[in-house]
Order: sequence, then structure tokens, then C-alpha cells
Amino acid sequence: MRIGLVCPYTWEVPGGVQQHVGDLAEALLHLGHEVSVLAPCDSETELPPYLVSAGRAVPVPYNGSVARLSFGFRAAGRVRRWIREGAFDVLHVHEPAAPSLSLLACWVAEGPIVATFHASTPRSRALAASAGALQPALEKINGRIAVSDAARKTLVEHLGGDAVLVPNGVAVDRYTEARPLDGWPGEGGAIGFLGRLDESRKGLGVLLDAFDILGRERTGLRLLIAGPGDTAEVRERVAPELRDRVVCLGRVDEVDKVRAYHSVDVFCAPNLGGESFGIVLAEAMSAGAPILASDIPAFSHVLREGEAGHLFTTGDPADLARGAAELLDSGERREALSHAARAAVRAYDWRTVAADVVRVYETVLPLERRQGPVTAGRQEPV
Repeated sequence: MRIGLVCPYTWEVPGGVQQHVGDLAEALLHLGHEVSVLAPCDSETELPPYLVSAGRAVPVPYNGSVARLSFGFRAAGRVRRWIREGAFDVLHVHEPAAPSLSLLACWVAEGPIVATFHASTPRSRALAASAGALQPALEKINGRIAVSDAARKTLVEHLGGDAVLVPNGVAVDRYTEARPLDGWPGEGGAIGFLGRLDESRKGLGVLLDAFDILGRERTGLRLLIAGPGDTAEVRERVAPELRDRVVCLGRVDEVDKVRAYHSVDVFCAPNLGGESFGIVLAEAMSAGAPILASDIPAFSHVLREGEAGHLFTTGDPADLARGAAELLDSGERREALSHAARAAVRAYDWRTVAADVVRVYETVLPLERRQGPVTAGRQEPV
């Protein structure tokens, strides 16, 4: 099967959707399919062989963060040419409601189209207001996938229709074993965080407030922070007497990211909301890191309501500090959570998830196969 995947967000900036699309592409290739991915990309160097650049992206506020998107007539022309040359059996677009390549692909394509909805935005005025304008494009979608109940609810409430639930995937074996970073975790204990430093919804501020409590009580405790953003600004938010125990790695490559998960006694996911799944959480689970996470619905579901990770009250630094103290003081509890996390995350292994995605492709093909491959229609996007 020839499959065309469309990613709406720029490839160079780490994000859950980008990683989902890349991992899905590799899993589909492993299953024997032909795959091409179209994504915004500022540079055409060091790209995976399946990736086709749709040109530069521009930053746009979207879903509580700043997304780098690609739209306009030049982008539409590149989408049209890619679809025409690809002759795909199935076109699989991601986040088609975002003003970027996936929406453009829906406008110009004719043939079997599958869409995956990732976002969880329960009170999105912008999405609700734009629903009418999006409908002509979205009505061309033959199969819909939501990565979580929260994403499905957003789709139903704002855009109408329904979707098959197929969760995000994680390459479990990629994270299972790794050598800790030099000097970590250390005898005094270590808590880890991975995420964008400048997005308030990732909850780093809550963790820093909790560390202000814990760090004074535990003189050897350290905090390991990784992710893109202003590390100097993060350190300025830490009390001077605790600053030397907060280590900010900045953006890390894939190898050091895996090592970071294996470098801490407790991995903390203090997100405030807007998460439909939490790929970072699933990666940490794959690594067997004892998890301390906010009790937002998506995290509660993935962690089996606290069976595979300790849940604390979202946005509450004191409750986070209490949960961290409990885990740091009990190696037995950490070991139990580690085993439970490794078992729970197997349900999200890409070998399972990709097979479920292919089954969705197969449901749309019988209705459209007689029309031949996906083609680029004549109408221009509006």
C-alpha cells in the first residue's frame, strides 16, 4: 500500500504530533508499506528519506502554545504536486483543523482520506467559530481517528462526527535500556522533567515551586530539566540557594533524551492540561522510570488511574512535593511503579498501534479503490 502522511507542524521543532507521524511512518515501512511524509521544514538537510519538505513555516498561536504552520498559495501548490506525484492509495492527514498542510491536503485531494485528531481543547472558541468554514474540507475525510477520549470529545463537540479511538504509539524498545548521564542520579536523589520550558501548560512552574519545598528539606536532591526554551530564565525562577542543584540541559538529541529518563529516581509530568495523551509520559514509562504526574484525564487514563504512576492534584505544588517525597523515600514503591509502567505501556507499542491504523485504512479502501489512487482535484483551497 502507498501511504501519504501529512504533518501540519514544522519538522525541526520537537512535538508530539511530529514524533507521532515520524514513528508511524517507520512502523508502516517496517510492515512493508511505501510511505511518504509531507511536512513544513526550514532545512532540507539531514531529513529522513521518507520526508518531503513543504517549505518554511511561520509561528502561529494555536492550542495554548505557538505552532509553526505552513499555509497559503505556495504551500497549496506544493501539497498538490506531492499528492499528484505520490499516487497514494490512502492519504493520512494529521490535525486537519489546524490552518496548515493537512487542511490544504483535504481541500485539494480526491480519494480515500483518513484523518487523525490529536488536540484536546475543550473550550476552543476559535475551533468552534471556524467549524463551519472547515466543514467542506473535513467532509471529504472517509475515516477518522482520535488518539484519546479527550481528542475524540473535542472533535465531536466542535466539528461534529465521530472517530475510531487509536492511541498514540511509542517505540517501547527504544527507551528500555540506556546508560544514565554522567553523575546521575546521585546519592541525594533526582527528579526529572522533559518538555518545552516556555509553555506554561507543561507545568514546569509547578515543579519548580515544589522543588522550593523539597530542596530545602532534602539537601542532596537535584532537579534535571531537559527541553527547548530559555534555560537562564528557568534558573532565575529558582531560589539562589537552590540554583546549583537545578541542571538545565536545554534541547537534547534522541540518545541523551533516553539517557535522561534513566538518570532520575522520579520522572515528573506536571502538565496543567491541553494534553490528549502525553507522549513524554509514555516514553518515561517505556524506560521504566517511576512516574509522578498531574491527575489530568489523559494522564490518569494512561497511568491506569494511578496503578502505573503516582498522581497528584493538578497545579498543586504542595501535593506534588508530598508525592515526590513518598516516592523518594520508598525504593519498593518506585520499583512497583516501574514494573507497572513497563507493563501498561505495551498497549501503546507502535507494532500494535500501526496495525490498528492499517485496519482503518482498509475500511476506507473498498469504497474508493475503483477510483484509483488519491489525486489532486482542480479546486483551489479557500
